[in-house]
Amino acid sequence: MDNKGDLILGIEKNKEYILSIEDNGFNGEGIGKIDGFTIFVPDAIKGEVVKVIIIKKTISYAIGKIIDFIEKSKYRIQDLDCNSYKKCGGCNLRHMDYNYTLELKKEIVINCLNKEKIYNVNVKNTIGMGNPYNYRNKLQYPVGIDKQGKPVMGVYARRSHDIVKNSLCGIQNLNANIIAQDVFKYLIESGIKPYNEKNQSGDLRHIVVRNGNITNEIMLILVLNNKKCIINKKFIDFITNKYNNIKTIVLNYNLKNTNVIFGKENKTIFGDGYIYDILGDYKFKISPLSFYQVNSVQAEVLYNIAIENSNINRNDIVLDLYCGIGTIGIFASKFAKMVYGIEIVEDAVKDAIENAKINNIENIQFFCGDIEKVLDNILNKIEYKPNIVFVDPPRKGLDKNTINVLNKIKPNKIVYISCNPATFARDIKLLVDKNYSIDTAQPVDMFPFTSNVECVAVLCLK
Repeated sequence: MDNKGDLILGIEKNKEYILSIEDNGFNGEGIGKIDGFTIFVPDAIKGEVVKVIIIKKTISYAIGKIIDFIEKSKYRIQDLDCNSYKKCGGCNLRHMDYNYTLELKKEIVINCLNKEKIYNVNVKNTIGMGNPYNYRNKLQYPVGIDKQGKPVMGVYARRSHDIVKNSLCGIQNLNANIIAQDVFKYLIESGIKPYNEKNQSGDLRHIVVRNGNITNEIMLILVLNNKKCIINKKFIDFITNKYNNIKTIVLNYNLKNTNVIFGKENKTIFGDGYIYDILGDYKFKISPLSFYQVNSVQAEVLYNIAIENSNINRNDIVLDLYCGIGTIGIFASKFAKMVYGIEIVEDAVKDAIENAKINNIENIQFFCGDIEKVLDNILNKIEYKPNIVFVDPPRKGLDKNTINVLNKIKPNKIVYISCNPATFARDIKLLVDKNYSIDTAQPVDMFPFTSNVECVAVLCLK
């Protein structure tokens, strides 16, 4: 079948072609066509003409690799500031001018809505950052063995679990980068064995550094493959004396053969096991496993847009789904009569309750549970019926049961905060077709130089 397709279309694997890039796709890849046959080209920019070699061919599309440029885009960055970019699977838009990436992200949202036949939505210009570097407040570096059998720490290569050595990632907090390097060097030199993914041996799997953007408090988490691995007091003294803003050190045990970074068990060996940060007018407690937006600057922008566009007043009852440590709900509590939050992660719910106490907020209540399973039950328990619902789901979006419940209870407004335009558009379609209308969508660049884009939209009951 493949050979027959090659003969018809003239497209062959390992053969070179000249290709005009007509568009950029959902993941930032260039898209071109030869005789109507689609070819995806990573790292290519709309308007470029490139020479590619076909590295993969299917019946419906091919993937090409750039081997030369015939015409370059004016938006291409010539001098990249990252040595790992071509290997790393992180910042897939680092080769583009930053302002151009903001335009691309707006187009991604528009295209996803159009694909679901949702038209006439005013998708506003993407809100970017003044300084789109070193914005991450959570560094997660895998530790392993390189091809020469030596210990290595860095980032995963594209589409693999090979670790690319990286000593200074441009989107990570500068101090976190340096701390991670010192931790890695000290532990390896003291005899701690790096994790070997092939046979699940070794001790140290990940080095994680979380930092408070405003407080500058640091949490160090060592993800271990062995409960008998001893992290001694000498190390604790060394790292905390060198970096006195390290407030806590936590050991996390992950003994499973899995792609998930964290296991469920934590052991605090220094400090209280948590740090604090300030977001807007509020103080938040952050535990090792609790969700907190990795870009604190843009998170505040995102939440303020969501609150302002929802026009909450003192008669409103707010339901906050996927509430995490309570950030959005606490922002909303200032304006609402009552706020209810639901979150599946038990540690996050504990932090949310604590955060409400820290900020002297009394008109908020949190519940722990899987939203897909407990939403109906909780709605029957709570004193007031919600008329405004905030949803901030993971990348997979809302499940059908939750959408059905929302269509059943018909709140006046649903404020959808999305980290995946594709599932956002899919869910909006199911809500708009039943009971709701949508006028505007506001993209926010939470992850500069990546193809990820957050989006806020308010759905109003027809």
